[in-house]
Formats: sequence, structure tokens, C-alpha cells
Amino acid sequence: MHRKPFTAPTILVTGSNGQVGFELRRSLAPLGNVVALDRAGCDLSKAEGLRRVVREHRPAVIVNAGAYTAVDKAETDSGLAFAVNGVAAGVLAEEALALGSLLVHYSTDYVFDGTAPGAYVETDAVNPQSVYGKSKLAGEQAIAESGAQALVLRTCWVAGAHGGNFAKTMLRLAGERDSLRVIVDQVGAPTTAALIADVTAHIVARHWLAGSREDFPSGVYHLAAAGETSWHGYAVEVLRYARTLGIALKAGPENVEAIPATAYPLPAPRPANSRLDTTRLRDTFGIHLPSWEQGIHHLLDEILL
Repeated sequence: MHRKPFTAPTILVTGSNGQVGFELRRSLAPLGNVVALDRAGCDLSKAEGLRRVVREHRPAVIVNAGAYTAVDKAETDSGLAFAVNGVAAGVLAEEALALGSLLVHYSTDYVFDGTAPGAYVETDAVNPQSVYGKSKLAGEQAIAESGAQALVLRTCWVAGAHGGNFAKTMLRLAGERDSLRVIVDQVGAPTTAALIADVTAHIVARHWLAGSREDFPSGVYHLAAAGETSWHGYAVEVLRYARTLGIALKAGPENVEAIPATAYPLPAPRPANSRLDTTRLRDTFGIHLPSWEQGIHHLLDEILL
């Protein structure tokens, strides 16, 4: 009996040079023919060009890792933020529906107001306080209204080996200064781009195995590393672990001063509570989410060793 040769499905990834997009190029490679496009190849702010790209490649899966993430700049650049985070998500969903493809889209804890006493679940009321959060919510809503088979993965405090992030900033500043001042009254879970990409690959593989649209659990899911900390606790752990690796820094973990968010005002408000309850994701897809410390240690190993 002869088996038909395997034909690799096409997986289209937008934002390929971002923190998550860069890792997706690795994690999705065993699952299909990955077409990874950066802004030059796929400008999310240009809706008609975006449609042409999708129709040219006819992907079985679209993973939208591109986004407008300049949170403070978005306050005065709302048109572009909504075009990239809102309109483009809707365009991709419409094209995915026409093709019968799966859309995976990333959203954020900023869709909440950050005032809840505990971790947010997927069904909690949304109430974004910034233009960035409102634009990301617009993307979620456009996807939901499209009728496409889609997964919206909300995440928080993303850090990757590729690109800029809080951990790298703390290492740089600790190499330049004798002490640091970091916010202590905002709480979340540092989540690595590698973890997000690996979970995405697991879910895409599950999609291949589902067999039919009805068998696949589409919807909104929260994806974050296990545990929680403040930005201050995050900075302390980054410098503590860097010290164990023998990295010479001017400021050590004991030189990080805890300050309130009011002492560091920014144009866009940040959620005081960015904690996301991941029970639904873990139970639905059989996924174990490691601690944020484990992920950050792995990230620092990659950056520093």
C-alpha cells in the first residue's frame, strides 16, 4: 500500500521580525511551509495590500504576530494604531474565512482596566484605558464578528531574545548606573516570546489533528507564564540571575529601589493588574505553562552566555 506524499501546508506569519514573530519562524517550521513576512513584505496598515498577500499565498493558517506596540506613541498616533491592531485583524479574519483557514491572533492584558482583585479570566468585562488597549480590543471584536475560525491569545509582559524588552533594558541600565528605580505596584507575569511561539505551534498541531472545524475549540484564551511578580520583582530577579552567570554589573539586585507608578508618569496608563488566568488554555489544549522565572532564566542564558 502506497501512502500519498505529504504536502506541507502553508503557514503565513506576519510581523516576522518582532519578538514573537522571530520565534514563530522556529517553532512553526516542523509543521509546514512557513512564509514569514516583515513590514516590508506585509504592511498591516494597508488593508488592500494585506488582502493581496493572503490571496497570493492562500495559507492554511495565518498567525498574526504583527502589531502596533508603541503604547505611549499610540496616544497621539491613534489612526495608525487602529489601522494595524484593529482593521488589519478584521481583514485577516475575513480572508481566513474565505479560505477556510485558521487565524491565530495575539492580544493583550491592556483590554482590561487593571483594577480587578485577582487574575482576569476570558469572560471578564473589558475596559481598556489607553489607545493601544482600545485598538487591540477593536481587533478582537473584528475577528469575533467575522465568523472566521480563530484563536485570540491574550498575553502580557512579553520578552524575547530578539528585539527590545524590559529585561534587556534592566541589564543595560544596571551596567551603566549604581542604582535603579523600578515600579512596584503593577503586577503581571513576564512571558517569553519563545513560550508564546511554542504554545502556538502546539495549538496549530492540534488544529491539524482536529479533522473538522467543529472539533476545534476556537475562541479567546489567556496565555502567560505561571506565577506573578511586580516590575520591581522582575528587575531584581533579572539582576540576581545575571550575577549567578558572572555578569559584571554596577547595580545589583540590592540596588533596585521600589517606587510607585505615580513616581514614573507616562502618556498612556498601564494596568495595575496584568494577571491573566490561564486555566482555560491549559485545560483545553493540555498545556503546561512553566514559571515566569524559568522562562526569564532561559532568556538570559540565551542573551548573556
